[in-house]
Amino acid sequence: MQPYQILVVEDDNSINELLCTILKKEGYQVTSAFSGTEAKLRLEQGEYDLLLLDLMLPGITGEELIDTLRKDKTIPVIVISAKTAMEDRIGVLKSGADDFISKPFDVGEVLARVQAQLRRYREFSAQEKEEHIILKYKDLVLDPETVTVTVAGNPVQLTAREFKILQLLMSYPKKVFTKENLFTHVWNEEFFGGDNTVNVHISNLRAKLAKYHEGEEYIKTVWGIGFKMAD
Repeated sequence: MQPYQILVVEDDNSINELLCTILKKEGYQVTSAFSGTEAKLRLEQGEYDLLLLDLMLPGITGEELIDTLRKDKTIPVIVISAKTAMEDRIGVLKSGADDFISKPFDVGEVLARVQAQLRRYREFSAQEKEEHIILKYKDLVLDPETVTVTVAGNPVQLTAREFKILQLLMSYPKKVFTKENLFTHVWNEEFFGGDNTVNVHISNLRAKLAKYHEGEEYIKTVWGIGFKMAD
């Protein structure tokens, strides 16, 4: 298997060097970018398995880069930022980031989260290549092999986690999934009741689907229980 390709986007030289060093020691192929503009160019010219991204960058900001990336790519994005306010964390998750680490960070935590994201991304991709089952519900079509979703024929750009949430719901359209069900399946981590992560991703997913068919409900909230595909 080829080494994982990681793009580190951080304008602070010392932090960029630290991240690259610890990742290379783990056997990853690492490329550095020191501005959002440089990162955009590298993403256009090469293929990467994961993006480590600061938000406050010269040129194109981290938030703008996520918006651009999500137009045609589903690779995991881990934000590492000094912005620690809850609205900032929720904002980047809604815009398409898969994880958020606050500065100052612990090196061990960064490596653990990188490993987890890469494992899920590759396992998910491998599983879908083996089981090519196109899912359809109303005018919603999800193709696991091409990792694409359309609403009434219109392509919808989803993050890797949004895609996996929707695939799970569409695979069992009559089943009600609790937030804990969704979190443990998609994030493969222990769920804490007060965590708002699932709600944020569901809200973002609904907004993207509704953009192409206003008034149509695809994901229903079953109050006090969880979520399912709408009847």
